[in-house]
Amino acid sequence: MAAKNLLVELLVEELPPKALKKLGESFIESIAASLEQQGLVGRDALAGRVSFASPRRLAIHLPGVLPQAEDGYVSHKLMPVGVGLDAGGKATPALLKKLASLGADASEVPLLRRGSDGKVESLFLDRKVSGVSLAEGLQKALEAALASLPIPKVMSYQLQDGWSSVRFVRPAHKLVALHGADIVPVSVLGLQAGRETQGHRFEAKRPVVTIEDADSYARQMEAEGAVIAGFNARRAEIEAQLKAAAAKEGLQPLEDDALLDEVTALVERPNVLTCRFEEAFLDVPQECLILTMKANQKYFPLLDGAGRLTHKFLVVANIRPDDPSTVIGGNERVVRPRLADAKFFYDQDRKRSLMDRIPDLDKVVYHSRLGSQGERSQRVAAIARAIAGQLGGPDDGEALARQADRAAMLAKADLLSGMVGEFPELQGVMGRYYALHDGEAAEVADAIEDHYKPRFAGDSLPRGPVGLCLALADKLETLVGLFGIGQQPTGDKDPFALRRHALGVIRILVERGIALPLPGLIEAAFAAFPAGLADESRNDLSAFILERFAGLLREQGYSTQEVDAVLGLGPARLDLVPRRLDAVRAFGQLPEAASLAAANKRVGNILKKAGGGMPAQVDATLLQEPAEAALSAALASAGTQADDAYVRGDYAGSLKALAALKQPVDDFFDRVMVNVDDAALRGNRLALLARLHAAMNRVADLSRLSA
Repeated sequence: MAAKNLLVELLVEELPPKALKKLGESFIESIAASLEQQGLVGRDALAGRVSFASPRRLAIHLPGVLPQAEDGYVSHKLMPVGVGLDAGGKATPALLKKLASLGADASEVPLLRRGSDGKVESLFLDRKVSGVSLAEGLQKALEAALASLPIPKVMSYQLQDGWSSVRFVRPAHKLVALHGADIVPVSVLGLQAGRETQGHRFEAKRPVVTIEDADSYARQMEAEGAVIAGFNARRAEIEAQLKAAAAKEGLQPLEDDALLDEVTALVERPNVLTCRFEEAFLDVPQECLILTMKANQKYFPLLDGAGRLTHKFLVVANIRPDDPSTVIGGNERVVRPRLADAKFFYDQDRKRSLMDRIPDLDKVVYHSRLGSQGERSQRVAAIARAIAGQLGGPDDGEALARQADRAAMLAKADLLSGMVGEFPELQGVMGRYYALHDGEAAEVADAIEDHYKPRFAGDSLPRGPVGLCLALADKLETLVGLFGIGQQPTGDKDPFALRRHALGVIRILVERGIALPLPGLIEAAFAAFPAGLADESRNDLSAFILERFAGLLREQGYSTQEVDAVLGLGPARLDLVPRRLDAVRAFGQLPEAASLAAANKRVGNILKKAGGGMPAQVDATLLQEPAEAALSAALASAGTQADDAYVRGDYAGSLKALAALKQPVDDFFDRVMVNVDDAALRGNRLALLARLHAAMNRVADLSRLSA
């Protein structure tokens, strides 16, 4: 059976652009996995698979597909030997009934295989089965692939017979399935597979493109259908054209992968054109103009060398006319009203100061159980003042608190502006512009924009101390308030983005090196709420933040053992955690590490079983055994060195000093019985172990490193 390459294409109405990339990936992954499972294609061959996805088509190209899978064997477990055969070795009625259910009879009994199922010896019926044909296998694969597509919204439509209807993301018109040059007789969505498809709606050389064989698809679609069928190929073409057009103007296009993906999903034959708008619109903040061009028109703004917006932009057209002036002029006319709207909102918003808008925040509901945006602003201001007082210290704390309070009161006022009402993505950004227009201090204006940061993974952090205070306060207020009313994330549901807020708090504390204890910050946030509004969920919130921190650290390459060792102690200062982790990693490389980690775990178990009631200090006169005296002396020496290094913040040095305890600890457990009958001796030895346990677990819980 000769393997050939397989092509499958589904021609449909225009697919949702934001979903196209995922649809194409899902289509090929599902079909390839199904065909591999059915034995029609090998894993090695699948390495050369190619996915095609354009606005009007989903297609795949799989190399090395067999016309029929190889024959195989299926083993049916019947029943235990003692149940299926009598004392004389003849089939029992139960066995005959089971064989009949499988289409077999008594003639199969001598051929039955005996084997163990892990418990008892059983009877097995082995049968040869013919390999599935490509038509059968592809039919199954196609149906499964279409059923599992990540479709945002399904529509129902009638077929051409006028009676039948099907459900799919968009109406489907043609199905191509070629194994080499041969049509594979499959059908889905009321379509029978053939070799005919359609190219570009307007620029194809012929209305119907007849695909010669599986390998000619991409070439024919581009040459005859005027379509670059591959998503990645089309994306690369657009990106190259964007750069070339921008370079011709001495400018650079705005880099936006999401926009590039969306535009790739909107065109089949990309053609980048340069357009212009009136320079007077550049008086409007460039964020507004960029957003309206990207969000509403899918244009690529052009920036100068300093990153400033210019009056030129790029359009990705879906046609290539000889004279593009009509297309250029049409896009310039379309963008003008959009920019005019942005200018109107900007001009109108500046007629009223942010301070004048604050009373109106009391009319905006934040949450039915947490009050208005005005009340929320008051809470954020109280938290920001508390953080500023701690962060600024005795000298600068009062001035920082005043600025943080001012920024907090103004931070949400831009939500009532026309610009933010039209473009919610600009909240904070417009607040900064309006604050500067109102004459507010630059630190306050920056903090208004920055208090939303970081908004996503990889986003920048607030610029200055005022912004840091306000960003922490805003996120902590959200976390405490929603935890307080029982709105914690569950499973994959996080409607209030509390995981993102927690990661924001973590990143600010760690990356800015803010030396404020997490429990104190949480306490300050709880204090801002009226009694009874936020219940006692401090421990839950602290655990939630540490859990998010653990996930972040594992993503950064730290092992689960290392993370658990450090975070298992519930460190108050998150900014010190990376240094502790590095110290634990260095300690783990020492030859004494494994033995000490195991000993630490053993000590912890002994102390846990002993409970309390042990002396607070070790009595040297009760150290009768040489091994316990040696451990006490070694602990006094190494413990002092470890403590000194710990106080200096040299966590690696602190853990390294403990390496000297390996031999004394080993000797202690080899030669000293802890749980002796003498209560005084037992208590003294437990006190020694408690002292050892405390010394070994200042930087991290070393027992977590024990395998």
